[in-house]
Amino acid sequence: MATALDKPPVMAEQTSAAGPRSGFRKYWHLYAAISPFYLLFLAFGLIPVGFSLYLSFHRWDGLGSMEWAGFSQYQYLLSDSDFWSSIGTTLLIWALATFPMIFLAMITAVMLNSAVRFKNVYRFAYFLPNITSVVAIAIVFGSVFSTNFGLMNALLQAVGLDQVAWLNTPWGIKVAIATLMTWQWTGYNAIIFLAGLQTIPSELYEAARVDGAGPVQTFFRITLPMLRPTLLFVLVVSTVTGLQSFTEAQVLLQNTSNDSTFSGGPDHAGRTMVLYFFQQTFDNNDFGYGAAVAWGIFLVVVIFSIINWRLVQRRGED
Repeated sequence: MATALDKPPVMAEQTSAAGPRSGFRKYWHLYAAISPFYLLFLAFGLIPVGFSLYLSFHRWDGLGSMEWAGFSQYQYLLSDSDFWSSIGTTLLIWALATFPMIFLAMITAVMLNSAVRFKNVYRFAYFLPNITSVVAIAIVFGSVFSTNFGLMNALLQAVGLDQVAWLNTPWGIKVAIATLMTWQWTGYNAIIFLAGLQTIPSELYEAARVDGAGPVQTFFRITLPMLRPTLLFVLVVSTVTGLQSFTEAQVLLQNTSNDSTFSGGPDHAGRTMVLYFFQQTFDNNDFGYGAAVAWGIFLVVVIFSIINWRLVQRRGED
């Protein structure tokens, strides 16, 4: 008499023999549901990136035929003093914006975390600059840093100091762009820090109070070490966004120089890497070299993101 134990495992063999083709036929409607994202990514992401890499090895003015250039575009890029100058300008603006922004964002997050009433109102108010149009923000800041009628110069005159031509001097330009970026991203990163603060167990703070630790000791011994993963995320994201800054400088400085819309103001003091890319591509109609500049920007962003990540990780291990 046959029993259930004597029956061969038919289902497993049939499933393995059917292969992925039958699985696709069975779940085709699920694949169809997620396909728009991948099609859009392919059309507007992967294919343009691949074409830009192909284009960087050619000379092309956007209309005529392409001419093979090999690695000559990248060889010239390595010796291009204007490109290196744009890297220095971008890094300086990034440093002037990022470190004050992280400090202000962390302080804001601590205050939001300890607030009792109107928490959601405060969070919305701090997050609002990030969802406001960058062009609109830049226009407002252009008025704030205006030489003759700007709010900054009015405040300087109120305390007895001389006016500063913010948008016509090299340091004034960098400070204006960095201030705009700090104002724009402080609230966003404060919300990120706030989410990190809310994951810290309250028992740690209670134990610290029992041991007699003050607010400063608690912050540096508990809050800051526990926020290290969040700090790493904020620093890497700020590096990626800061090194790709374009709209801030372009809108602030587009009327301060007759040289080019993408020149970065007088003496190219605000010409970031992305502004230099636009200048080479659309002002000089050199699409091949512009693609090489774009890949150079990508490499710089990757290198500095890795450096920041390693620095924070090493401090965490210490």
